[in-house]
Amino acid sequence: MGTVAIFGAGVMGETLLSGLLRSGRPADELVITERRAERAAELTEKYGVRAVSNVEAAAGADTLVLVVKPQDMAALLDEISPHVADGNLVVSLAAGITTEFIESRLAEGRSVVRVMPNTPALVDEGMAAVSGGKHCMPDQLAHAIELLAATGKVTEVPEKQLDAVTAISGSGPAYIFYVVEAMIEAGVVLGMPRATATELVTQTLYGAATMLRETGQHPTVLREQVTSPGGTTAAALRVLDDHKVRAAFVTAMEAAAVRSRELSGG
Repeated sequence: MGTVAIFGAGVMGETLLSGLLRSGRPADELVITERRAERAAELTEKYGVRAVSNVEAAAGADTLVLVVKPQDMAALLDEISPHVADGNLVVSLAAGITTEFIESRLAEGRSVVRVMPNTPALVDEGMAAVSGGKHCMPDQLAHAIELLAATGKVTEVPEKQLDAVTAISGSGPAYIFYVVEAMIEAGVVLGMPRATATELVTQTLYGAATMLRETGQHPTVLREQVTSPGGTTAAALRVLDDHKVRAAFVTAMEAAAVRSRELSGG
């Protein structure tokens, strides 16, 4: 698989770096680039990897992982383009940046993969969706999937679905945290200490997610198992339905997908 260069050692860049090391990738096969000297020194000391310039990283790597801010992508591509060789793989984790945008700034025929990750990658429970560009070969896409599997699950989707992916899993953790905040607040309103409410809600969320994953049952089936006729859960769900919470979630995710398209210029 050769040398992997990670361009941009912010939160997601460090997340991928640490995940690759935990998965068994040798430190001498990884390099990072980082504009801030103190941040580069911190990561070098912490992980034992080399911090180099963008040009040096591009010239020496087989796989180039671009984890810079979307607004910095064009300048980075202009800088490294002459050093991206035929056969290299360019993997972009920048939100809203299309494979076409990246390909247009590299030499003809360069292979690109676009990724939409999410923040649970920080605890190796990420959900990433990948799409290959027009020159990406199946073995290169498989390599990108293997790379990202170091921080969680990975699935391949057509690039036209990445706005929906952004709306569902990319932004998804924020929706879950939003619901968790509300549930904790309800516990406090009902007279419970905040720490106790937080523990109850967090474990309930973890348990429910584990049930979904482990049983493979449809969420409707699992919900009905908790909902006794005329019981407490039925009373709560009736109020959520009266307030059109389900419809609000669908509408919210549609808004997120629209915004994703706007940011990518689509």
